[in-house]
Amino acid sequence: MAISVPILAIIFALHLIAFVFAVGAERRRSFAEVVPDQYDERTYCLYSTDASTVYGLSAFGLLLLSQVVVNVVTRCLCFGKGLVSATSSTTCAIFFFVFSWLSFLGAEACLLAGSAKNAYHTKYRGIFGGEDISCATLRKGVFAAGAALTLLSLVGSVFYYWAHSRADTGGWQKHRNEGVGMTEQPPEFGKV
Repeated sequence: MAISVPILAIIFALHLIAFVFAVGAERRRSFAEVVPDQYDERTYCLYSTDASTVYGLSAFGLLLLSQVVVNVVTRCLCFGKGLVSATSSTTCAIFFFVFSWLSFLGAEACLLAGSAKNAYHTKYRGIFGGEDISCATLRKGVFAAGAALTLLSLVGSVFYYWAHSRADTGGWQKHRNEGVGMTEQPPEFGKV
């Protein structure tokens, strides 16, 4: 298996779009304020937009799709003739496979937990003037951590794909006898 430029383009595009969504989710986190209820003495939390939840889940889905593409193309490090031998390319492939999965799982955890926590809204918290209430909101930096881990996952996935294809082919793969064949001369024309 040689390195495929369209596969690399797909991996880059999915990771970068997921990164943009994660940054957008961090910028559009929900904020809340305590508002008195107009019908009784209770107070409640009034939240701003929920766009951050949608952005976080979109980043989650795109990152998951990118990881699936990488693992389907490389057959999840399980198969391949080059991975049986103990070469430096095989060692690099195993290292970047583990690195890619750890950063992927960390990014997915941050994005999913951030989306779930951002979607949680506190209703009535107490009687007006009673206790000091606080509205549940997402802590700053959860989606930013997911975005940073998404970039690390991008680096790990690209280097894993490169090292796996190099270990699978034994280095650079030369293409011979490919093409249309318009420049080749039949053997009878070469004799004079």
